[in-house]
Amino acid sequence: MHKIFAKLFKPWLLPIVSGVFIGTSYIPFPPWASLFCFVPLWLFWGRQDSLKNVFIGGLVTAFVFTLIGFNWITYTLHEFAHLDWPVAFIGMLFYALVAHLYVPLAGVLWFWGRRAFNWPRRLALGLMAVITVLCEAYSLTLFDWNFGYSWYGANIPVYQWAEVIGFSGLSAATLLCNLPLYYAWQRRKETAGKLILAAVIAGFALLNIGGLWLQARLPPPDASFNALLVQASIGNSEKLAAELGKGYGNEILRRYTELTDSAIKTHSDTKVDFVLWPETAFPALLGEAFKLDEKPVALSRFVRARQIPLITGAYSVDSRSRLITNSLFVLDGDGEITPPHYSKSILLAFGEYIPGEQFFPEIRNWLPATGHFARGVGPTQLLGLNGYKMGAQICYESLFPSFSRGLAQLGAQFIVNVTNDAWYGSWQEPYQHMFMTLARGVEFRRPVLRVTNTGISTVSLASGEILEQSPVYQPWTGLYHVPYLKNPPATFYQTYFWLVPSLLWGTLLVLLAVGIKRKYGSLLPDNADNL
Repeated sequence: MHKIFAKLFKPWLLPIVSGVFIGTSYIPFPPWASLFCFVPLWLFWGRQDSLKNVFIGGLVTAFVFTLIGFNWITYTLHEFAHLDWPVAFIGMLFYALVAHLYVPLAGVLWFWGRRAFNWPRRLALGLMAVITVLCEAYSLTLFDWNFGYSWYGANIPVYQWAEVIGFSGLSAATLLCNLPLYYAWQRRKETAGKLILAAVIAGFALLNIGGLWLQARLPPPDASFNALLVQASIGNSEKLAAELGKGYGNEILRRYTELTDSAIKTHSDTKVDFVLWPETAFPALLGEAFKLDEKPVALSRFVRARQIPLITGAYSVDSRSRLITNSLFVLDGDGEITPPHYSKSILLAFGEYIPGEQFFPEIRNWLPATGHFARGVGPTQLLGLNGYKMGAQICYESLFPSFSRGLAQLGAQFIVNVTNDAWYGSWQEPYQHMFMTLARGVEFRRPVLRVTNTGISTVSLASGEILEQSPVYQPWTGLYHVPYLKNPPATFYQTYFWLVPSLLWGTLLVLLAVGIKRKYGSLLPDNADNL
């Protein structure tokens, strides 16, 4: 057995170690190894003279950290695709092979460049780091994770720098920090290695002190409101039955209204400015064309009787394409729909649309059960209610900083996010998705209100502080007092959104130019290969 283990795993021990380091530094784990997680893999790559081994090593690392950090995919395949657990596990293994191919791709690009241009060691290591960062930043994935979110998840103040460089910039800085620690490990028995390690520790401490300063210097809020968040925890089977017209619609509406009423009575001594229900909470079509239907009429009466505005997720119909939309509606205190409503524009592949269907419509015949939704217009207008300027997001859209930047550019005072995370289990994804959503509030210094069907519902302030978090898979309500700025200023990240990508691409071009010149013009001295 020992010989079999040694033969199968020992050659790939360093890539496996990197995979474990990365996977156990993802939320809900603390980012204990984020600053050196790629070092073992880079050590492995540096020792290889075979492109095949470089690729396999990167694939092993990606496979391991995907299994650890994203094993909720197994639950999703079981719950969403209705696969038996053994089949769902096989699907998880396949996902782990293909989800983060940016790692082996980075290794292949680096190895090919080193061989083609004979890069000296220092230059090769710098390019290895930069290529890895760029491949990570531009990788195609359904769940746009990066290494910056873990700092927020662990409440380590360095995350406050997201208002300057965004969480994608924090991710790039985290990965680049692996380079000096690579040098420190290589020279760990020398004074130089110890000095490099001390410099990294000191720099990280200073960045955290700077993060605390960034948080402390925020302007004080000049307005506030009280929002009631309602999480009814409706099961997927009940929601699906209601959507297909097979019952449960009245029961779902009853549960939302009773939870809301109970919370209003509990907080009868506090003025509630509006109530917030999750994504597709209302179990029927909503909009001007349906306002005389039974359930919209009942909803309008409920709101009017309490004179408290309601923001709710609901399905509607796009007037041009006649396709279903995943939308967010505002009802004023009289129960009337306040235009405009918002329809989700960044749709989930294979959940709400089929990639390439517009070019090859016959794909729809192969996957008839896949959702077919119309796209909204994106962050082009704000929701309005009693003078508030609300930026609307639905679920998946919170993962994209450019979307939230569009809301900030429109002058959104705060962001309202409605989500249904019932497909993902209770231990990893709800926490990962929550921090990714609330991260937008740090980048653009605006409160974020997040209400979900099954949790985690909460509110984050412009400072990044996260208020009470709801339990997972339990009915729950929470009343939040939310301070905000009527005219929030643009953050540095909002204004210079493309700065970090430009710097990274510029660095890559400069390093490549140095490598090319060295090969054809002897730019570097003869001893450049020495560390």
